[in-house]
Amino acid sequence: MNNYNPEGPELMGHAYGQGSAQEVAGGDGAFALDLERYWHEALGLRFWLAGIVGVGLLLGILVTLLATPLYRASARLEVSQVATDVTNLDTLEGDNRVSELQYLNTQYELLVSKFMAERVMEAGNLRRDEAFGAAFPVEEVGNVRQEIEDVLFENVSIEPITQSSLVDVRFSSPDPAVSAKIANLWVQEFAAANFEKRFGANIEARDFLQNQIAELRERLALSEQELVEYANANEILVLNEGGDSVSESAGQTLIGADLQALNTALAAAVADRISAQAAVVGGNFPNADPRNQLLTTLSKAEAELAILLANFGPDYPEVQEKQAEVDSLHSAISEGGQDLLRSARIREAELRDQVDQVKRRFLGQQGQGIRYGILKREVDTNRQIYDALLQRFKELEASGAGQNNVQIIDLAKVPQDPYAPSLVRNLIVSFIASLVLAACLVYLKVTLSQTLQDPEDVRRRLGLALLGAIPRNNTAGKMTDLIIERSSEINEAYTTVRTNLNFLTPSGAPKVLMLTSSVPAEGKSISSLGIASSFAQLGKRTLLIDADLRNSKLRDTLDLAGYDRGGLVSLLAGQETELSSQTVSLEDYGFDFLPMGHTPPNPVELLAGETFAQVIEAARGMYDQVLIDGAPMLALADAIELSKAVDGVIFVIETERIKLRGIENALGRLTRSGAQVYGAVVTKVSQKNSAYGYGYGYGYGYGYGYGNEERPEKA
Repeated sequence: MNNYNPEGPELMGHAYGQGSAQEVAGGDGAFALDLERYWHEALGLRFWLAGIVGVGLLLGILVTLLATPLYRASARLEVSQVATDVTNLDTLEGDNRVSELQYLNTQYELLVSKFMAERVMEAGNLRRDEAFGAAFPVEEVGNVRQEIEDVLFENVSIEPITQSSLVDVRFSSPDPAVSAKIANLWVQEFAAANFEKRFGANIEARDFLQNQIAELRERLALSEQELVEYANANEILVLNEGGDSVSESAGQTLIGADLQALNTALAAAVADRISAQAAVVGGNFPNADPRNQLLTTLSKAEAELAILLANFGPDYPEVQEKQAEVDSLHSAISEGGQDLLRSARIREAELRDQVDQVKRRFLGQQGQGIRYGILKREVDTNRQIYDALLQRFKELEASGAGQNNVQIIDLAKVPQDPYAPSLVRNLIVSFIASLVLAACLVYLKVTLSQTLQDPEDVRRRLGLALLGAIPRNNTAGKMTDLIIERSSEINEAYTTVRTNLNFLTPSGAPKVLMLTSSVPAEGKSISSLGIASSFAQLGKRTLLIDADLRNSKLRDTLDLAGYDRGGLVSLLAGQETELSSQTVSLEDYGFDFLPMGHTPPNPVELLAGETFAQVIEAARGMYDQVLIDGAPMLALADAIELSKAVDGVIFVIETERIKLRGIENALGRLTRSGAQVYGAVVTKVSQKNSAYGYGYGYGYGYGYGYGNEERPEKA
């Protein structure tokens, strides 16, 4: 038991002020214990909590019984996304399309707009509707329209159906017929308003187009008739109506066509004449000319003549014969070129005369052509406008104008049963609300608690190691008897404290330990007795010193009320010098006891002297374990002086008694004096705290303890 375990429980190694409560308690475990604390606080307040829940349920029932029955009617719409307007006659929708979700959200907002409320009010004549007035009484003073609109807004709701373009419009009222009427009016007016917005202008545009098309048809017919009459009057025959300019219009008349043909022929005649001149000068004929054969024959004859001249003289008969042939060919070719040139010149002259004649006629028709072009453009313009309007009209017809993208799927029916108030729903709401209120009560009770409720608060709120939790004695037996009885839960609890003390240092429990508390009657003296007895059961030579010189409890607890001689006071006063002569052997407990003796007039002076330190040093040499029952901390300096001579301090805390602030002040005084506070022992743990598992895995759980003690500790 004396072996030090460096990996022992974390709570064993912490002294006061050496780590936060979170570090001492740990994470998840602390959270679990908090929940347990809330649970057991709830058990303690169970009657209050049951009352809160009961009152809440009763209120739910009363609200249900006293509330006016409400009837809800529902009508269903289908809202399809609008396609781009193909007519382009009016910018009813922009070119930029919005997403389907944006479009539907826009329509949902329009469904509950002031605009719709006004339409429904006017369509249903709600100001004079007796049924509506009976269901929703409206005072005939002030802004009646606004009051009616507010009523409509408060009772209408829209419920889009997920993953669809359907939406339910619901209206609630005390009158089922009114609910159905308003719901139907709402969807009908929304569909009508959407139709007017989307297609009203298109219908007007269609009528407008029909009128315009009729006017343009007459205008086109008149302009075409005027054009034809002018052309006939001026003998203008149009061969091609594809031209746009005045010159093109004039040029495409019959005279213009003749002039164009003559110019083409004249150009060809000029080319023929030039070719004939070239033939005369160079002897070159067109490829298709038969005289080219003469040129070939001439070339051959000249070649033969050259051969003959090379072999014979000019007077040679064959040479003269060949020379005559060549001269004859030259003469034939020359005459042929002249004939060709003469024919080409005659043809050119004739064509020039014809061109001049036609040109004079064409110039005379140019003024007529200008007028013809003006008339022709007017006809073309009228035809283009007519064709465009006719095309728009056909597109408008094909686009389905007049088909509303908002369709009424189901009209509302008169509901037979009210939907509110719902007893089940009200009970559920009241139950949940009462549970929340009850939870808040428990939370406030735990949060605002100023005393130590849970032994784990030693760690969480004081940052102090928990050495043990001692149950309250709820039996008829004395605490002294339970301490001695090995099988009792009290004995087991102090055994646990002793075990935890043995883990405080590598060499075991500190040799000299003082027990103190904030105020008297917290179980300090009983705990001193129990811990000393536990050490003695381990076989250690143990000394328990009664150092509470102002109000000794151990003397009464151990039935030593008549022992008021000698003791610690005599040693401190110098009346006695031998420690062994002043101790009392308690055979039932197995340890020696140094009683206080008589009550001194100056306890602080006695404890602050060197004599007390000498007594403690003597005890160190004689005993394995020394325990001191010191005075409480409140308003006394005794414990401060005692702490200077001991190895460490054990702080005893009674549950649900002392405010935590007072405990913190007492601990602060100790630590400021330099005392080593190793941990705390929590006493008088009640039955309601038994389920927390105190002591915390040490092998026992308390459904009992030591009873409802009076403030003086029970012997």
